Amino acid sequence: MKKFEIRIANALVVLSSTAEDGEIEARISVGGIIIITLANENTIKVFKSGLPVMGISGFASQPSVLRTWSCNETFPQKRQLLLLARWPRLASYSTWPKSSCDSKALGAPSSPRSLKTALGSSQLPKRKETTKRKKDDIEDLKRELEIDTHRVPLEELCQRFNTSLSRGLTVNQAKLHFARDGPNALTPPKQTPEWVKFCKTLFGGFSMLLWAGAILCFIAYSIEATTSEDPSDDHLFLGIVLAVVVVVTAIFSYYQENKSSRIMESFKKMVPQVATVVRDGEKLSLRAEELVVGDIVEVKGGDRIPADIRIVEASSFKVDNSSLTGESEPQSRTPDCTNENPLETKNLAFFSTNAVEGTARGLVVACGDHTAMGRIAGLVSSLEAGDTPIAKELHHFIKIITGVAVFLGVVFFIIAFILGYHWLDAVVFLIGIIVANVPEGLLATVTVCLTLTAKRMASKNCLVKNLEAVETLGSTSTICSDKTGTLTQNRMTVAHMWFDNQIIESDTTEDQSGIQYDKTSPTFKALARIAYLCNRAVFKQNQENIPVLKREVIGDASEAALLKCMELALGDVKSLQLKSKKVYEVPFNSSNKYQLSIHEWEGSHILVMKGAPERILERCSTITLSGKDVPLDEEKKEAFNEAYLELGGMGERVLGFCDAVLPSDKYPIGYKFDADVENFPIKDLRFVGLISMIDPPRAAVPDAVAKCRSAGIKVIMVTGNETVEDIADRLNIPISEVDPRSAKAAVVHGSELREMSEDQLHEILRNHTEIVFARTSPQQKLTIVEGCQELGAIVAVTGDGVNDSPALKKADIDDNFASIVTGVEEGRLIFDNLKKSIAYTLTSNIPEITPFLAFILLSIPLPLGSVAILAIDLGTDMLPAISYAYEEAESDIMKRPPRKTGVDKLVNSRLIAMAYGQIGPIQAVAGFFSYFIIMSENGFLPGKLLGIREKWDSKSINDLIDSYGQEWTYQSRKELEFTCHTGFFVTIVVVQWVDLIICKTRRSSIFHHGMRNWMMNFSLIFETALAAFLAYTPGMEKGLKMFPLKFHWWLAAVPFMISMWIYDETRRYILRRNPGGWVERETYY
Repeated sequence: MKKFEIRIANALVVLSSTAEDGEIEARISVGGIIIITLANENTIKVFKSGLPVMGISGFASQPSVLRTWSCNETFPQKRQLLLLARWPRLASYSTWPKSSCDSKALGAPSSPRSLKTALGSSQLPKRKETTKRKKDDIEDLKRELEIDTHRVPLEELCQRFNTSLSRGLTVNQAKLHFARDGPNALTPPKQTPEWVKFCKTLFGGFSMLLWAGAILCFIAYSIEATTSEDPSDDHLFLGIVLAVVVVVTAIFSYYQENKSSRIMESFKKMVPQVATVVRDGEKLSLRAEELVVGDIVEVKGGDRIPADIRIVEASSFKVDNSSLTGESEPQSRTPDCTNENPLETKNLAFFSTNAVEGTARGLVVACGDHTAMGRIAGLVSSLEAGDTPIAKELHHFIKIITGVAVFLGVVFFIIAFILGYHWLDAVVFLIGIIVANVPEGLLATVTVCLTLTAKRMASKNCLVKNLEAVETLGSTSTICSDKTGTLTQNRMTVAHMWFDNQIIESDTTEDQSGIQYDKTSPTFKALARIAYLCNRAVFKQNQENIPVLKREVIGDASEAALLKCMELALGDVKSLQLKSKKVYEVPFNSSNKYQLSIHEWEGSHILVMKGAPERILERCSTITLSGKDVPLDEEKKEAFNEAYLELGGMGERVLGFCDAVLPSDKYPIGYKFDADVENFPIKDLRFVGLISMIDPPRAAVPDAVAKCRSAGIKVIMVTGNETVEDIADRLNIPISEVDPRSAKAAVVHGSELREMSEDQLHEILRNHTEIVFARTSPQQKLTIVEGCQELGAIVAVTGDGVNDSPALKKADIDDNFASIVTGVEEGRLIFDNLKKSIAYTLTSNIPEITPFLAFILLSIPLPLGSVAILAIDLGTDMLPAISYAYEEAESDIMKRPPRKTGVDKLVNSRLIAMAYGQIGPIQAVAGFFSYFIIMSENGFLPGKLLGIREKWDSKSINDLIDSYGQEWTYQSRKELEFTCHTGFFVTIVVVQWVDLIICKTRRSSIFHHGMRNWMMNFSLIFETALAAFLAYTPGMEKGLKMFPLKFHWWLAAVPFMISMWIYDETRRYILRRNPGGWVERETYY
């Protein structure tokens, strides 16, 4: 038995057989390429479009060398040197055993009976090889759909797939195809296991520092427990608290962030449940997953297309491709190939799109991941959405704080050693400095702020799937929007009517309050009659209580618009239709461009017709004006042309309407009408009027576009169809044909984009502020987004079709255009508010760190303990920090240009300087002032405290003398020290009141901004009450080492509160008076 292995689209295909020499051993078809292996061990032949393009032979005696060759070239074959093109889904680079060629070459197989083709090169390490393969796969998916199944004759397709148009596949062939290709389903993307997600939150961010602190605490306690008879449980308690803090924070963050991607879920819903298949000449109803390439399927209006199919027969068959191409109009499907581009041709219907009307029979040409929709799904799941700007900012911030904490900890650990401290004490300093530096509650605060903002946006119809995406909106500098359903409502609506020589604006309100025409006019009645009779659209059942405009309709979008319009104008259309029974119909087709139906009416028949206005007009000889039929002369035709041009010029879809009452003597009731013999008149009809329709822009969008412009945001419209210019015009996105360099706006067609180099695309994106890309494919949308990102833009993509999915996934954020300005404002607001929250939180780091530094350098009793620091970071500071999420925007928020992500950091040097170099030191001085007051009132003056630490902490000294000669035992000294801890703690809480208020605004005066944030006002009361609770509750001295304070010790911080307030109000006053001056450059964070 001989065996060949060929890797196609990363699936290894093994071909083997016991066939005789010269017989076909195996045949496999991939994207128009047929690989045939002959049983003769020296020959493999490859065919494309029926022509042999490559043969490998004689490699038993002499090694062959294959090199890559460009797609557009032919395949020259010079003896043993073959140049191989890169075909879709067939790997271009290969590693063959014992190859000695360079990485671009393909070596020869080591054995004449084994051929192995794979991505990569034998010289590449395995990881690089995998990365390269993944990159190549993504590039392959990004390329435009390159297939020939729409171009080759049906007979050849049948041969390719071993099928018959009349009988379909045999059951055995179907089983073989199923075994080879697998089920007709999309491969779900790899999901990160939940435990991995949890571990990331448990060990990410600041957590590792706190874990290190906790472990050091446990080590210190263990050493103390083994060396001391009466060990203190302080270290054990602190270690447990730190571990609990990390675990609780991790659980909270995991709970908030555990909103997994729903993209593939939307694809799963698209898989139709059952399909009608012809196998062995019999019709079967099979689950869609069981379909294979080569199956003959039947579909009808209302079905979902079960796979990519080549149309074999069709009767008035139309599909809704809006999810794939963005086309809002249903597209007719016929057996003829009408375009080289597979997405544009009429003889292919794509997996998961909807059949709107008619019936069709088709040949399955692609299943599952190999379908057009499967490629998009593959592109979505294989693209890696990069970190959001806020995630990058937080990582940047974590690095800074971690660096500072580790640096200070290690430096003072060494200093303590040099000063002669015991190494265990030095470890305690290290832990204290780490705990003081790390804002433990910050990540939880950020998550809560994002969650609250997301909830607030949800109340404004702006759903946020990824919390970090909220802030990204604030830094958005480019918005790429799809037209269908995003800028517009994806709901065709009647906009204007033309009858009795006047254009009338349609009223689409439920109560018809804005009606501008006479409903009793005979011409309107005639126009309405044609509109509801010559109409195949119907309302879905049980929608009587739903407003007409919101009801769901089965049928063509234009007919649905007419149906809704007539339902609003006339009432119950269904009963009117039943009164005039339909006896004959000619559906719309692209050659006639009209639709015709004949109905029983007042004892005779009426013929009603609608279609392309010029085609309808040429079939008419009279026109009705004010209820009278008059000859259609040149004057009337001129009036028609003016109206048609005016309506068409508004970007509306215009239909013409005509009718004829058929004489009852010639066409009695029961007459058999037949289009083949044309036994009824389709000329000399009566022209009645025009009706134009539009997919209206969402009401809020023009204003949104204007706001984007004032906020310095570029708007790019990317769409799959062509009414772009008109929509753009109506939305105030200006477009005109002027000098390309100087033009602010540009229109680029999909076909032009296909030919464009990366540099040309970059030039367009760089030089134009408003751009429209028309007739783009999903892959091109992705290219546009990547182009913007390469130029450093933060891109928001709006869209609702599956065809937008790759671009949405790749973009930094995705949502609906109507709510995008709300989003931008909220995003900028949350960035401002997070900045303020971090400034507030970091300021208390200085009064938390300095006690440890004084403890080491001045050798004084410890002014503030580690547990008290945790009580600040996770207790009193937590709610005030979160309350910034409720802060209102400052007045200039939408007048600033977009934030430059590389420059305008969440935590910048000016913010650090403000927190650590200006406000923080004032707070630290306040804390030491309180500490020295409490010590002095109890007999220890500041001079006495310097250098006393060793004696103070010695358990063996119970007669330490203070400044006034009193003796202090170890126990009484420790109670005084813990009272000082409480005093220092309470002082920080009091000065943080003012810090909370001065961080409310970065530029405005607090007197202008006001105190309307009730959550913040409540948090001031809450942190004070919590501080009092911790200080005065009996039993706190055991756990938190906090003792009750005299009331006047609370007041020690008041002078420092006032000085902080005066300093910051003055700084902001100078900022406003001298914009761009030294103070702004150095202190505006």
